[in-house]
Amino acid sequence: MQRRRNKKAAKKFSRKLLKGCQYVPRVIVTDQLKSYGAAKQEILPSVEHRQHRYLNNRAENSHQPTRQRERRMQGFKSPGHAQRFLSAYGPIAQHFRPRRHRLPAPEYRQELAQRFQIWQEITGAAIAA
Repeated sequence: MQRRRNKKAAKKFSRKLLKGCQYVPRVIVTDQLKSYGAAKQEILPSVEHRQHRYLNNRAENSHQPTRQRERRMQGFKSPGHAQRFLSAYGPIAQHFRPRRHRLPAPEYRQELAQRFQIWQEITGAAIAA
């Protein structure tokens, strides 16, 4: 979550990504936000930069779980509040999402009931029906 989407923020984001990279990338693909191009010119001027309409779909799809959570968080007053919630919610989210496509319906219901039972025991909270 970023407060601003300017050149400074884009440079910071790019450096953070490149720090974990063992090599200099051949191509960088971003959305069409102009600050990415400006930041790339300063950080990696020799690298090709692609900003066409559908090229970033692969990157955006990898962010879907976060986007899904953000959609639910629209009531937050600031990105900081949403980030604080997301960092706590992320590790436990999969506890309540068994892989439905891999289980028959009765097993899925049983698994979900068992997970909610575990959650109730751990937290001592009553689950709303």
